[in-house]
Amino acid sequence: MAGRGSELPAEWKTLAVPALENHTSRYRIEQRMTEALVRELLARTKYRVVPEETAADAVLRGEVVRVESNAVLFDAATGRATAMVVTVHLKVRLTDRASGKVHFNNDDFVFREQYEVSTDVSSFFEEQQPALDRMARDFAARLVSALLENF
Repeated sequence: MAGRGSELPAEWKTLAVPALENHTSRYRIEQRMTEALVRELLARTKYRVVPEETAADAVLRGEVVRVESNAVLFDAATGRATAMVVTVHLKVRLTDRASGKVHFNNDDFVFREQYEVSTDVSSFFEEQQPALDRMARDFAARLVSALLENF
């Protein structure tokens, strides 16, 4: 499978990436996702990335709509969860600032990341935050690919 090549306007030089909006009770998840997105855009595109919309040719907006955590594996002896999956639903839109034309829109960008839950209290390590970091990097990589490769 291959993309058709970028159909983003060649005259764009600057993208505004304001902080994603967080419509969940999950603390700072929007910051984690925004930081990963900015890093990925800087690494993989020619665009200058700014936070202010007025200084950009296009605006990439996003919203964290929902975060869910569910147990997926259980210890047979104790019945305790040993593996969880966290799912994040986002909305993303790339708009030309001058014309208002939408160049990319996805109202249900979904990401999942599984992590283990320690059953040994003495060696317990909270794995959910690293799982959210991995998910933020995956979100950023997939979004930038979708924008550049026009899938």
